[in-house]
Amino acid sequence: MKGKHTIRVSDNRVRYEFTIKRNITIIRGDSATGKTTLLEMLDNYVKLGYESGIHVECDVPVDTYMTDDRRTDWKTRLESAEGSIVFIEEMNSFIKTKEFAEYVAHSDSYYVLVSRWDLKNLPYSVEEIYKLTEKGKYPKTKQVYNSLEKYDTSQQP
Repeated sequence: MKGKHTIRVSDNRVRYEFTIKRNITIIRGDSATGKTTLLEMLDNYVKLGYESGIHVECDVPVDTYMTDDRRTDWKTRLESAEGSIVFIEEMNSFIKTKEFAEYVAHSDSYYVLVSRWDLKNLPYSVEEIYKLTEKGKYPKTKQVYNSLEKYDTSQQP
């Protein structure tokens, strides 16, 4: 998979919109910024589709790998998602391994890793580290618009 892919995720209260440009994107941020909400919305959509009440727009399939997916070998699970944008929750420690880094290098998928960990084995660009921020509220619907912003790497310990 190559190129840029815009993803829009929304329900009746929250909306996310961002563009994925590379095979590895990192989302970091403080607690209560919407990372878990984004993952849960996507996971509900992947499992239930339209019945979830979540609306997802993207020109390629979107998938998730949450901690409850650990019952399956991660390679087997990710192979079934080839050609997709896969969102992976940080509690999956395999994302820190050299084996995962090698898998990603040869995969036809894009991976969005929602993690606070330092992922030294992965060849990601510092240009593709983001944090979620709230951009504004819509008073009538109480909808919140969240977007990705560049993550300031100068604040890293």
